Amino acid sequence: MSQLLKELKLKQSNNQYIEDVKWQLALEISKVGIWDYDAKENKVFFSKPSKAIIGFEDDDSFGFNVNDWNDRVHPEDREQYFKDFQDHLNGLLPDYENKHRVLHKDGTYRWVLDRGQYIEKNSLGEATRVIGTHVDITDYADNEQKIKETLDLIAKKNSKLQNFAHIVTHNLKQHAGNFESLLDLYDEAEDVKEKTEMLGYMKTLSKSLTKTINDLSEIVSIQSQPEETTEDIKLVTKVNNVLKDLEYLIAEKHANITVNISNKCTVNFNKSYLYSIIQNLVTNAIKYKHPDRNPEILISAECLDDYTNLTVKDNGIGIDLDKFEKDLFGLYKTFHNNPEAEGVGLYLVKNQLEAFGGTIDVKSKINVGTTFMLHLPNQKIQH
Repeated sequence: MSQLLKELKLKQSNNQYIEDVKWQLALEISKVGIWDYDAKENKVFFSKPSKAIIGFEDDDSFGFNVNDWNDRVHPEDREQYFKDFQDHLNGLLPDYENKHRVLHKDGTYRWVLDRGQYIEKNSLGEATRVIGTHVDITDYADNEQKIKETLDLIAKKNSKLQNFAHIVTHNLKQHAGNFESLLDLYDEAEDVKEKTEMLGYMKTLSKSLTKTINDLSEIVSIQSQPEETTEDIKLVTKVNNVLKDLEYLIAEKHANITVNISNKCTVNFNKSYLYSIIQNLVTNAIKYKHPDRNPEILISAECLDDYTNLTVKDNGIGIDLDKFEKDLFGLYKTFHNNPEAEGVGLYLVKNQLEAFGGTIDVKSKINVGTTFMLHLPNQKIQH
């Protein structure tokens, strides 16, 4: 080989070396990590920027074992991480891409965008060598999470606003209807005794309306706060308050209501919501009474340390759960031909319960009656 040819090859080799160094420097500046996986040897190479993402840039022993990275993937992300990579190896995905969290040397997690593509295959069409990149997207993922939390908060606020609007229309409509009925009866009363009795009912109803407006005002105040307010409430007292306010409706429909709740039983709940829940269940039990019998309603409670089970059982017309169970607590869903049905009451009950960690179940049989079972926590729920 002539000296001129040797010098030319050396120059070309130096140029290639310079190009390689330039690319490596560019990747390090960009902080994009490179990995190279050899499936035949089950070995992987990580570039210095890859190792730097999780704090091992100065650790020469890190990165030769494939599990050096794999074992640091967050437990919640591992299943999808392995699946995506394996699907690419098996030819099910043309490209590999996965976002996952990896444990940093300092004990925190970093979000990584992991991408790759095979460059060699065996005779079975399986990838034998894959090259890919690591990009630290922690800041992006954190901002994305903050946006999600903000949107969730807005959705929650909108739900609370809608809930409040339904409470206003539903509860005030009940009072307005009672006033209208009492005024009609007052006009039809034939003697002073009947008129005096009607006036007594109207005074009670007026006090109830004032209390409802005050409670609604309190809900507005509550919903303007970061967290909803709860307090320890004596359950039997709250139930009796509702029954007192519904005294006219109970008398008009000849309802017999039995309360079996210990005087020591308390729940930690929002008092306005609890009132609305009990009122809705009792008025429904009366509204959907069986045409051949007077309403018989039993309100009972099982009071334990951490929770209370409140039961409202009636002997009304019942609900066909085989047909309507999935829509039972839906907004504006009705299941009878009763002209007073609005499809709001049970929707409110479920939403108000769930807002404070409660749940509701129902059992019902056509022409026999319905039982609502409420699970109320006795400890404040952290939102």
